[in-house]
Amino acid sequence: MQLSMNDFRNDLFGGLTAGIVALPLALALGVASGLGAMAGLYGAIVLGFLAALFGGTPSQISGPTGPMVVVIAGLFASLSGSVELVLTAIMLAGVIQIIFGLTGIGQFIRIVPYSVVSGFMTGIGVIIIIIQIGRLIGHEPPGGTIPALTFIPTVINDIDFNALIVGLTTLLIALKWPVSWGKYVPGPLAALTIGTLMGVSFFYSPVLGALPSGFPDLHMPVFDQASFLLVIQAAIILAALGSLDTLLTSLVADNMTRSRHDSNKELIGQGIGNAVVGMVGGVAGAGATMRTVVNIRAGGKTRLSGMIHALVLLAIVMAFAPYAAQIPHAALAGLLVKVGIDIIDWSYLKKAHRGPRWDLVLMAIVLVLTVFVDLITAVAVGVMLASLVFLQNMAKAQISSIKQLPDDVERPEEAKLMKLAKGKINIFDFGGPLSFGAAADLGHHVRLHDKEETEAIILDFSKVPFIDISAIKAVETIAVDAEHNGNNLYLTGINDEVKTTLENFGLLAELTRHGVFIDRLEAMQQAFDDLKQGH
Repeated sequence: MQLSMNDFRNDLFGGLTAGIVALPLALALGVASGLGAMAGLYGAIVLGFLAALFGGTPSQISGPTGPMVVVIAGLFASLSGSVELVLTAIMLAGVIQIIFGLTGIGQFIRIVPYSVVSGFMTGIGVIIIIIQIGRLIGHEPPGGTIPALTFIPTVINDIDFNALIVGLTTLLIALKWPVSWGKYVPGPLAALTIGTLMGVSFFYSPVLGALPSGFPDLHMPVFDQASFLLVIQAAIILAALGSLDTLLTSLVADNMTRSRHDSNKELIGQGIGNAVVGMVGGVAGAGATMRTVVNIRAGGKTRLSGMIHALVLLAIVMAFAPYAAQIPHAALAGLLVKVGIDIIDWSYLKKAHRGPRWDLVLMAIVLVLTVFVDLITAVAVGVMLASLVFLQNMAKAQISSIKQLPDDVERPEEAKLMKLAKGKINIFDFGGPLSFGAAADLGHHVRLHDKEETEAIILDFSKVPFIDISAIKAVETIAVDAEHNGNNLYLTGINDEVKTTLENFGLLAELTRHGVFIDRLEAMQQAFDDLKQGH
């Protein structure tokens, strides 16, 4: 694609703006991950560049995100601070994302119900806030959400007021920085700068300390038999979470740019980026919504803007890393509390009482499991519960779509036959697919609407595209009931797939001994003739 000078200027300004916004967030998220501030910057640089170069969302800015950092921090605590094993999980996550992209599995990630995504993301926001409260007050919390939560009463009794003033000031500026001022100085950068100046000049509190400058060391995967399953599990969670986070951000970018991203290509780009991030000791990341929005609003349209954003961060690391040593932990904690607040799905929470009650309950269940159990359990339980409720609703809809005739006969010839039969012919028109959810009630529904005077039952399959074993057993039950009651059973509208399935289970001959017909009128005529002859 040829880039005009105007496009280049827009991408340059977008990349510069996104890079400046990304700087304080990368530092803060690096510290929150347990891998350190520089790891956050390395992650933002490498992933930001490679995902832009190889990805499928041209205007997207990638880097460390809150959800990914929560997983990494939990893994870091579980592995007793083993950096090499954490980095191995990040490398594997990148490989898994590449596989997602190559196989198209990434498309399935986007069908996670919104209530599950909302509860999950809100839970992550709550976790970030809980973990940062200790740092906001001037103390280093223990690893893990529950330990950090139980640690809060302890730190409240021993508040470092210097740290608290720095942290709350940083948080307040990040929350209230005017949008119009953000065109000149991004809110996160202003908040971090002012918080740091306060910490250095007036309110002395714990700081980051000396940071390495220059290029990072290379790391290779390491495997420990005792921790192997934990590392694999974390890699899968990181890959799935990063893919979901990225594709959601890609949709935001699509809406803003009126374009359409390539999901599979985007996941391959993210996978390449995260695999290399692990090799350079960085924090894994994903498509970052806020940074992407900033880039687009500043004019960034092509992948060049994402690459420029990464190069801006690289220049800052090379030239200004020593100055970052004076950044107070409390200032970074204030920024991260803002990140946590932004991740919480306030838009849904404000309107949740207007929607289906079950969606709110599901969101709350996923939220609680995310905070108090773990991320993978929360998503797995959420998707399972959502699927069960969906199947129940579909089953109800399928059962309600079954038409019991003669009330709904469509053709005059059918109506005439039904009138002559005087209620002795009962027809059931299956209105669509028969899932295993509907199969359980299918036989009961037919029995419930069967009439005492009925002598012939016609089952119309013309709208049934396929049939599974559950539905087969339900139809078999209908046939057994019909024989027990002395009723003839006729089938109509069976397509080749349904016919083959019935044959494979040895039921076709039994079910169709009174006849199988292409057209329902033919089945009705045969049933009427059999009744007249006393069959």
